[in-house]
Amino acid sequence: MGFLCVLCHCRGLSGSNQTQYSIVQMNRRNFISNSGIILTGSSLGAIEPIPRNDKPKLKLSLAAYSFRKQLTSKPGTPGAMDMLGFIDWAATQDLDAVEPTSYFFPRDITPQFLAELKRRAYLHGLDISSGAIRNVFTLPDGPELEKWHTHVNTWVNHYATIGCPIIRVFAGKAPKGVTEKDAMDNAVRNLEKACRRAGEKGIMLALENHDFLMDSNRLMEIVERVDSPWFAVNLDSGNFIDKDPYMAFEKAAPYAATVQLKVEVRDATGKKIPADLARFMKILHAVSYRGYVVLEYEAAEDAYKAVPHYLKQLRKLL
Repeated sequence: MGFLCVLCHCRGLSGSNQTQYSIVQMNRRNFISNSGIILTGSSLGAIEPIPRNDKPKLKLSLAAYSFRKQLTSKPGTPGAMDMLGFIDWAATQDLDAVEPTSYFFPRDITPQFLAELKRRAYLHGLDISSGAIRNVFTLPDGPELEKWHTHVNTWVNHYATIGCPIIRVFAGKAPKGVTEKDAMDNAVRNLEKACRRAGEKGIMLALENHDFLMDSNRLMEIVERVDSPWFAVNLDSGNFIDKDPYMAFEKAAPYAATVQLKVEVRDATGKKIPADLARFMKILHAVSYRGYVVLEYEAAEDAYKAVPHYLKQLRKLL
């Protein structure tokens, strides 16, 4: 038991201690497996902070959701674009990747469209950093829940086709008549189920701090229970409702495999105010984050004007 006590003090290590932490994590798993000790998910904690090496490596991506107005405008409307047009526009910016949000794909998705999207991004020198879908996993077993699992599986297949490594998913709100505890239990069970299927395609599912998980304590309760190597956090800087969004961001950062940055945060009263992007970047560097930082622009100014400005600012901060 002394070994486990030592392990508890290893949580949250960063920098040069991360290598030692990775060794401890591996030994911990071996120790538990070989000793025959049976621990529940709540007593062990299903996942640990993602092991990183000493140096952070941040790359810049842009979410198609940033141009949601343009992507949902009728063809011929000034500024209107489709998903392929979004990739073409992104290629005019200093970007490493794009996040093609599922909401803006054509209604009828063909293999030819997915092939062209993948080809277009590659020829522009852009990776597909991540994908984004909507889903509800807080539901109890039944036909409605199965529809969401089918939806997630369908998009896992689509994103796998275009070479996307990770998809943003939600837990959802507690449905009417379902207690918060049961909703959390449902979310954990359904996330594990979805991760098993996504893992067969080599895709991770990243849980966003959204809906009732905008409270960092609720988010971490689920994160520490889901037991899957194909699970991580999609860390959205603008979604937290904690009194201090930067502290909430810092709490979840070690578990993040993809990050979405917004240019606004909520203050203690819930009012949206300009975000300190440099402070968010400092937190990511402190945990040696390695992965994409995705700008998801939601402010009022026209995206064509505002997005290039924020991309330049983020590129300097990287």
